[in-house]
Amino acid sequence: MAVVGAGAAGLYAALAAARGGARVVLVSRSPLAETASYWAQGGIAAALAFYDSPERHLADTVAAGRGASRPTAARVLCEESPDVVRDLQSLGVQFDTDQAGRLALGLEGGHSVRRVVHAGGSATGRRITRDLSALVATAERIEVLEPASARSLWTSEGRCVGLVAERRDGEPIELLAGATVLATGGAAALWRRTTNPPGAVGAGLTLAAAAGAALADLEFVQFHPTALASETSDGFLITEAIRGEGALLLDDAGERFVDELAPRDQVALAIQQVLRSSPGARVFLDMRAVDMSQFPNVAAALRRAGLDPARELVPVAPAAHYTMGGIATDLDGRASIDGLFAVGECACNGLHGANRLASNSLAECFVFGRRAGAAAAATAAPPAREPEPAPPRGPDPLPQPSTRAALWAHAGLERSPEGLRELMDDPFPLARLFAGAALRREESRGAHQRTDHRSVDPRLDGIHVLMRQDTEPQLESWR
Repeated sequence: MAVVGAGAAGLYAALAAARGGARVVLVSRSPLAETASYWAQGGIAAALAFYDSPERHLADTVAAGRGASRPTAARVLCEESPDVVRDLQSLGVQFDTDQAGRLALGLEGGHSVRRVVHAGGSATGRRITRDLSALVATAERIEVLEPASARSLWTSEGRCVGLVAERRDGEPIELLAGATVLATGGAAALWRRTTNPPGAVGAGLTLAAAAGAALADLEFVQFHPTALASETSDGFLITEAIRGEGALLLDDAGERFVDELAPRDQVALAIQQVLRSSPGARVFLDMRAVDMSQFPNVAAALRRAGLDPARELVPVAPAAHYTMGGIATDLDGRASIDGLFAVGECACNGLHGANRLASNSLAECFVFGRRAGAAAAATAAPPAREPEPAPPRGPDPLPQPSTRAALWAHAGLERSPEGLRELMDDPFPLARLFAGAALRREESRGAHQRTDHRSVDPRLDGIHVLMRQDTEPQLESWR
C-alpha cells in the first residue's frame, strides 16, 4: 500500500499499516520531520485526568462544532485519544510532566478542563514527528520515497489502484498499490494571511477531486485568533496554550473585550470587530504575566521579530489556520472511491463540524491515522486484472498570488454572496470548490459567516455540503 504525506497522520498511518502486516511505500515531498506537522505548537487533547472523561471531552467537541459535528466521529476521537497518547509513549514519545512525574495537562480555548498534553511545550509537533520519523525510517516494512511528490491518483474501473509520483529531478514513478492513503495536510496557505507553511495549498484535495472523489465541509475554514501581526514574522502562530496560562487580549485602550478561552471562531470574530472599529486599530496579546520558559519556540520567534513578550504587548490578528473540510471519508478513512483513504487535515469525516476544538487536530491525526492505516492494510489487495494505464503526469496546479488575495477577500472571516460568486471564476480549481460550498451554505455557523445570512439555520444542523468537480453541491446528513 502507499501513504502520501509524512506528517503526523501519514507517519502514524504507515506505522499502523506495517503493524497490520502491510508493506508500505511512504511518499514524502520533503525530508522526514520537515513537514507541516513539525511546526504544530498545539498538543493532543485527551481525557487522561481523574476529573475528566471522554464524555466531557465529547461535550466540548460538539459544543465547539456548532451543531455541525458528526456525533459518531466525535465520539471515536474522544474515546480513543487517551489510548493513542499511551501508545505514543510506548513508542518513545516523551510528553511533558509535572514535578510529580504526572502528565502536565494544559488548558486551551473551548475546553472545560485541562486535558491537552504537550511535548517540549509549544514544540509538540517537532518532538512527535521527529520520534515517529525515526521509527518509520528504520521499519522493515516501510520504504520511504523522498523527496517525491504525488502528481495524480491512478484509477482503473472506478477504483484507486495507486498513484503517479515524481522525483525532484522530474523522474516519474508509477506506484501500483492495493490501498492508497492521502495524508497531505490542509489548505490554509491558500489564504493571503495564514499561519501555515507555503506548501499547505490542498495538494491532496486537488488530487482526490481530479480523480472524482467527494470533498466535504470546505466552507468551514478556521481562522486562528492570535497570529502575530508584524512585518518581519507576519502570521506566526502564537499558541492558544499561552492564553490558557493567563495571557490576555487587549484593545488599543488596554481593555479586555472577549473571553480569551472562548472557541476560536468567537475570539477571531471579536478581534476582527475591534480591528475594524477605527482606522489603524490594533489588538494586543499581553503575555507579561506568563512564564514563557514553557513556550521557548514562541519566545524565540518573538525575539527574532524584535519583540520581548516579558516587557511589551504583542500585536496579533486572525489568520487562516485550519481547514475543517477535506476529502469526505467514513470513520476508518475510506473515501468515496474504492481503494482510496484519507486522514489528517486533508480528510473530513465530520468530526470538527463548523469549528475545531483546540488540539483536537493532532488527536485526529493519531486516532484516525491508526484506523485508516489498519483498515487500508486489511483491505489492500492487488487489482483483479491488469489495470488501465496510469494517467499522464499533468502540471502541478499551484495557486497564484491573486488566488490567495481573492480567498482572503471573499472567503475570509466573513463572506458575501457577491464576493463568493466572483471567487467562482478564479482560475484555481480548489478555490472554486471552496466558493461553491460557501455559497451553498446559506447561514452563519462557526467558522462560516455570511453577511446576508447572519443567523444559524436549524434545518442545516448536522448537514454537510459535498462537492465534486463540475457538479452541483449536495447536502447530506451524517450520523
